Amino acid sequence: MACSFASSLSVLALLLFLSLGSALVLPQLGLCVATMAHSVGQENFAPSLLTPTLTYDEVFVSFHGEDTRTSFTGHLFAALERRRIRAYRGEFIQTELMKAIETSRIAIVVFSKNYATSNWCLDELVKIMECKRLLNQRVLPIFYDVSPSKVREEGGNLAEAILNGPEDKVNIWKAALTNVANLAGL
Repeated sequence: MACSFASSLSVLALLLFLSLGSALVLPQLGLCVATMAHSVGQENFAPSLLTPTLTYDEVFVSFHGEDTRTSFTGHLFAALERRRIRAYRGEFIQTELMKAIETSRIAIVVFSKNYATSNWCLDELVKIMECKRLLNQRVLPIFYDVSPSKVREEGGNLAEAILNGPEDKVNIWKAALTNVANLAGL
């Protein structure tokens, strides 16, 4: 069965997993959530009808706009909105973005082919991983048309983008990419 990330059920299961520390298992989701549950070592899940209680600023989505804005990320934001979960969608002012990351309980990082070609995305990722470490923020990487191993190894476009970045940030970006690629994700 193929995973359809555009479905609102998948997004709901994903958010419940993050906010409640467990996953919602629905037959329609098949291997998507079961694989995620297995990867974090939880064996038995019971279906739940709990409604997420996340409010504004509690979800920050980091993504490369050209790759996913009108596809996966667009569907993700729409599904969040339908569930009355408001994710940050503010101005692209760096200080505002960094504050939004800091105040979020959950960060979703949507990796795509060109994510690491953006210094901006990589700086967001560094901040997200810092908040995970210092503030216990939950981080969920989603690998959209790119494998975790490519992110971990800085392969393909990722390696080229990182190596062409500012020298003082390259090692910080590599560490953030490696750390996030080692997290359980989708």
